[in-house]
Amino acid sequence: MTMPAFNFLNMKLPEEEKLHKLIVVGDRVLIKPLTLSKKTKGGLFLPPGYSEKEEIQTGYVLRAGPGYPIPVPENEDEPWKRSEGDNIRYIPLQAKVGDLAIFLQKGAIEIVYNDEKYFIVSQNSVLLLEREDEPE
Repeated sequence: MTMPAFNFLNMKLPEEEKLHKLIVVGDRVLIKPLTLSKKTKGGLFLPPGYSEKEEIQTGYVLRAGPGYPIPVPENEDEPWKRSEGDNIRYIPLQAKVGDLAIFLQKGAIEIVYNDEKYFIVSQNSVLLLEREDEPE
């Protein structure tokens, strides 16, 4: 199975159409793992599941949460009158949809959605992001 081609012009992956109902919360990202070659450079075939046991995994960010919530200032006269959802602010994540992420396996939660395997990863477990230059 090969990874689908990525279109950087409209920033949508084919899987994103299937995932539109999923909302990632907080500082987490949803990652589709890459399938690595089952054969080494020396010609040895790796057993199934070998790459899943590695400490470090690689995949594409398909969804990203809003970020780290920032507390609302307490200097308001009547904070109980505030409606829910007012003044919710976040520190945004570095990871964006379409980034190639290298992350720690032990910090990831594996899920299966629509018969596809994904990882939910906290930004703390993401080690490196590769991002294509955005068109000007």
